[in-house]
Amino acid sequence: MSDAQSDGGADKTPVDGTDVCVVGAGPAGALLSHSLAKRGHDVVILEAGPRFDMEKRVERMKRQIHPERGVNEIWDMGGERDAYTDSSDRDMPLNKRRVKGVGGTSLHWGSVVPRFRERDFEMQSRHGVGKDWPISYEDLRPYYARAEQEIGVAGPDEAPHQAPREEGYPMDPLPESTADKLCKEAGEALDIDVQPMPMAINTGAYDRDQCQGYGTCEHVCPSGGKYSADIHVRKAEEEGATVLTEVPVQRLEHGPAGEEITAAVYETPDGETYRQEADTFVAAAGTYETPRLLLLSESDQYPDGLANSSGTVGKYFMDHGGGFVIGFLSDRDTNPGAYGPVVSSGIFQFYDDGEDPVGGINMMLLNGAEPSLPEVAMRSDKLGDDLLADLEIQYGGTIGTSISAEMLPREDNRITLDESKTDDRGNPVPEVNMTAGQYVRDATEKAVQAMTDMVEELGGNVVLSQGSHTPDAEYIEDAKAGYHPMGGTRMGTDPEESVVDPTLKTHDLDNLYISGGGVFVTGGASNPTLTIMALSLKAADHIHEELQ
Repeated sequence: MSDAQSDGGADKTPVDGTDVCVVGAGPAGALLSHSLAKRGHDVVILEAGPRFDMEKRVERMKRQIHPERGVNEIWDMGGERDAYTDSSDRDMPLNKRRVKGVGGTSLHWGSVVPRFRERDFEMQSRHGVGKDWPISYEDLRPYYARAEQEIGVAGPDEAPHQAPREEGYPMDPLPESTADKLCKEAGEALDIDVQPMPMAINTGAYDRDQCQGYGTCEHVCPSGGKYSADIHVRKAEEEGATVLTEVPVQRLEHGPAGEEITAAVYETPDGETYRQEADTFVAAAGTYETPRLLLLSESDQYPDGLANSSGTVGKYFMDHGGGFVIGFLSDRDTNPGAYGPVVSSGIFQFYDDGEDPVGGINMMLLNGAEPSLPEVAMRSDKLGDDLLADLEIQYGGTIGTSISAEMLPREDNRITLDESKTDDRGNPVPEVNMTAGQYVRDATEKAVQAMTDMVEELGGNVVLSQGSHTPDAEYIEDAKAGYHPMGGTRMGTDPEESVVDPTLKTHDLDNLYISGGGVFVTGGASNPTLTIMALSLKAADHIHEELQ
């Protein structure tokens, strides 16, 4: 049963006199909308999903820790509405990753927010692989700082292997967990730097509650101490923006000359169809749905889909490969439940060590490992002292890492339409086709070896190693795939090989922008959300200037 908050039969008809229509209320759309609304622009946000009742976050947490409940049940993911086809060489479980609703996928993210590194924007120039971005780290640097202030990031002002900073983080780093301290001990013996990870989790006074240490950051924060984009949607509304929920946009329409978008056509829950007009449109529906929307909006002028004169819409799709390494220390108590966040420290040392052709590596140290304590208890057939003894054996000695490894952009990794399958509105569903490639496998293998060395340095044994370094036949579902989708509407200066320009305006249409991970040229190894937010703030500045 859904815990979506009722809108009380709110008016879902179009808003007159709109300056900017934003499709999507996730991190990209939320920060961009707030940035424009607070400067006096009339903004309308069209969101395909509902507005969730945040008073029921504890109920969602109970679903998360229940061994018989699926991840997709936590935020009402999946069903005919979210149907898709997967032709990839590994499972891409979209509906265990993405969320449709106010706040988007940030409702269940892990809140890890490192910046991209300088090298991520210059992979062709530096390493002869991938493609250079049309912007540099320095171009985005002030927007990174703004994004960190907007969402509230806790992190180390000075730490090795991080991108150059202009000022400190808004909040001090999260306290070290027991697992962090053990990894730091092993790292010192192996010359591996373990450092605090920048996290969008509140460690002090900010615009949300403080972290209470539940340890369920992914996929739900019961206390509200973790940032989610519904915060900026609410701030945008306070500045005058209008949000229409459960109104999936079916297509974008353009004028007779084919130079500008004239309306976003959406449907309401009762089956009514409306046209939202505006001066400017921003597609911020996510890396999977934005290419799909453009392809569904084909016309006589654009038979291959909107903004697709280059033929690259949906192409050069990327994800972060990687996986997990879990070790067991029989004589050490890692005490993973003692401090809350799933991640508080990490290893960036192998992100760019000059060893071509190995790609970037981001290792996030885990404060807890599967299975969770409640899951161990609920699956056991024992009671009382026997159960406690069983828990002591299975829980409390685990240590591990989640690995993100860089994937190179490839033309044949793409998102297309599957005309043979439709969603609840009768539209063709997105088809995802992804091959990880050897570049990812090599990077993952290197990270796996580093974590294996750390576990063994602590006297433990690796009990689980899964991810893109393993043969395809042994790849375990949910090991990593689908968390960080990027590409499909990539940025560039040449209209013949890219979809948007450096301002995120499409080459083909004068008033259509795309904001989200789809505009990434390369994927780096850092979690992409902070870069998505920084690009969105940069695009908002440009739209503001255009509307003057």
